Amino acid sequence: MFKKILIANRGEIACRVIRTARKMGIKTVAVYSDADARAPHVRMADESVRLGPPPASESYLNPELIITACKETGAEAVHPGYGFLSERESFARALADAGIAFIGPPPNAIAAMGDKIESKKLAKEAGVNVVPGYLGDIVDTEEAVRIAGEIGYPVMMKASAGGGGKGMRLAWSEQDVREGFEATKREGLASFGDDRVFIEKFIESPRHIEIQVLGDQHGNIVYLGERECSVQRRHQKVVEEAPSPFVTPEMRKAMGEQAVALARAVGYYSAGTVELIVSGADTSGKSFYFLEMNTRLQVEHPVTEEVTGLDLVEQMIRVAAGEKLAFTQDDVKLNGWSIENRVYAEDPYRGFLPSTGRLVRYRPSAERREEDSVVRVDDGVFEGGEVSMFYDPMIAKLITWAPTRDEAIAAQVEALDEFIVDGIGHNIDFLSALMQHPRFQQGRLTTGFIAEEYPEGFEGAPASDELVADLAIIAAVAGHVTDGRACAVSDQLNGPVPAPDLRVVRIAGAEHHVVIEEVEHGILARLDGGDPIEVIGRWQPGQIRFRGTVDGRRRIVQIGRSGRDWRLTARGASHKVQVYPAHVAELTRHMIEKIPPDLSKFLIAPMPGLLTALNVKEGDKVEAGQPLAVVEAMKMENILRAQKPGTVSKVAAQPGDSLAVDAVILEFE
Repeated sequence: MFKKILIANRGEIACRVIRTARKMGIKTVAVYSDADARAPHVRMADESVRLGPPPASESYLNPELIITACKETGAEAVHPGYGFLSERESFARALADAGIAFIGPPPNAIAAMGDKIESKKLAKEAGVNVVPGYLGDIVDTEEAVRIAGEIGYPVMMKASAGGGGKGMRLAWSEQDVREGFEATKREGLASFGDDRVFIEKFIESPRHIEIQVLGDQHGNIVYLGERECSVQRRHQKVVEEAPSPFVTPEMRKAMGEQAVALARAVGYYSAGTVELIVSGADTSGKSFYFLEMNTRLQVEHPVTEEVTGLDLVEQMIRVAAGEKLAFTQDDVKLNGWSIENRVYAEDPYRGFLPSTGRLVRYRPSAERREEDSVVRVDDGVFEGGEVSMFYDPMIAKLITWAPTRDEAIAAQVEALDEFIVDGIGHNIDFLSALMQHPRFQQGRLTTGFIAEEYPEGFEGAPASDELVADLAIIAAVAGHVTDGRACAVSDQLNGPVPAPDLRVVRIAGAEHHVVIEEVEHGILARLDGGDPIEVIGRWQPGQIRFRGTVDGRRRIVQIGRSGRDWRLTARGASHKVQVYPAHVAELTRHMIEKIPPDLSKFLIAPMPGLLTALNVKEGDKVEAGQPLAVVEAMKMENILRAQKPGTVSKVAAQPGDSLAVDAVILEFE
């Protein structure tokens, strides 16, 4: 077994590998860019080596720097994590030439599966179902338009070397191909150094199912069940679960055997994933097609670990060290249900725009591992740290396990209520809304789920009347406690808080009257003259969470101040709440609300990024929906379109400019 390994990655996956290596008694070496000098993975490792400046091309993507770090520290093997160099054949070969083990598959398997065009040809030869499409080189947009027309719309344009949702465009028409083909080429070149694009038929009502395979260097290969990865946004996975609510035992066996056949055909070993697209309209289970094989560990591997009881990182290390698998296919059993939500630095209330900046407050859900439930957080950030524009926007992964799917979902909702991120935009409310969505809970999923259920964007999870009533009571309690503290500490109020205390609470467009009375075992509240309601759970000013029960209902609510108002966040939505003592409430009715300025005459940058293209000039007339500019952020191109007809009166930015959020790009007459 290895005595020391180097992790050629950053963030949560680097921390994840270090934890397993430590458990196995293996020393670890972390590498870092200047942007990550204070990152958790650097502090966790036994040793660390600086690679270079923040851009990945000058640090994490430089094989020579990684190999030099191995030689300097005596690391015998490298775990690449995912992304970066994990699927680069030349890196695996360079390590072998240097006498350093690669904790992953052999180079020839990476080469065979790393090219999406060639991998589909190999899959077909191995007897694996493949999606109809055109696998040759496509020269230009005109040829792409012709090929797409021959295949039949809708089609998917994909970068040949792509992955992780990058370099993929769905086209419903010729116009979509003309607008998206060159952008797909550019994204492929920018992210993977390869601008080849292929086109294949888009399977409607598709589900994205993937099979986890694991093989050793002695010819033993098994499959570890499937993961459902259909809940995606812009082809980027958001929610994953194992097993799939759609897959039957017969389907699992058929998919697994094809995945093993493909792995065997390319001489694969280590942990890899065969991704399949499945027609959700076909309940026979026969309409599944090969998409690609990821020859590395997947982001969503924890859900497989939770239902199989296996540590996939440990298995990868043991395989790389030459050990045989200690179990066979018959030993693989799936136990319970596991769900993973990806917490991203993006703002769902603003069209999921990327968000960068400082994590002013970061308090993840409390981890626990019990017989009937698991809450696990895989992360690589820290409070006070920076979410950089240079790397992937994922902050953390929240994983739950329970005996049933319903229980695993319920555990996610409660854990998301606990999860606190301040300082940057995040998608926690959105994830909670997904978990509570009836269609998700029923398991009726397709890759179009998010687009279909949120066509106008996300505005928060709908709140039941019961939840709003409980929030009104909790807000009244917070106001009562805060005023009581102010009176006791510095006599800020004119006289003590009355007992019982009548509070007027305005929430969700309604006004409620809440009477608060402190009793020995907690608080009694009367909502709008109703019966007494017991509130158990103390809250003090400065605390960021209320944990307790309202009339026996368990509530975890994040509480903060926003100017004169309160902001209560629970179950997928933040609620603006006003709380006043009864004698003050009447005075507030006539206060004038400040109206925000009209910004419709400007095209502004919705996120920090690089202006890569400007499609108009001063004096141009534009129509609603017309592409105006392209902003690249976190390696993704974002097309900014005109919201209404108009005429460009001023150009305030030029291609190549680095833009701050809300920077003006164009002004209209």
